[in-house]
Amino acid sequence: MKVILLDNVKGVGKKDEIINANDGYARNFLLPKNLAVEANAQNLAKLKSKQDANAHKKMVEKDEAEKLSKKIENIMLKIEVKAGENGKIFGGVTAKEISEQLKKQYKFDVDKKKVDLKETIKTTGIFVVDLKLYEGVVGKLKVHVIGE
Repeated sequence: MKVILLDNVKGVGKKDEIINANDGYARNFLLPKNLAVEANAQNLAKLKSKQDANAHKKMVEKDEAEKLSKKIENIMLKIEVKAGENGKIFGGVTAKEISEQLKKQYKFDVDKKKVDLKETIKTTGIFVVDLKLYEGVVGKLKVHVIGE
């Protein structure tokens, strides 16, 4: 019996997947527990429209991420920190600080987890930081660390 899974079922399949299940397993376990529905024309049409909507949503999100990436590449984020001699910073500039300053100075809301900082910035100067905005979309942000 062909069924469409409504939820992830361990050892069987993932949500929105069409599988071939034994008749007894489908009728006695999957269908009564609302883990699956029969794969008839109506349910297949619902699944297709749901998948189309998800694809459209992902495409829109990717377009927005690409636009944000282009805007970010044209700006220079300035961060003022306390620094000692030779341009060494007390502490360091972290991904959290970069995210907060980006929101404060330019109103771009980028999660700190998306800031790809290999290690904390510990000296003054200009650095290029990657921002992973979406799957396959990476923006390059110039960060100017200024010592006080």
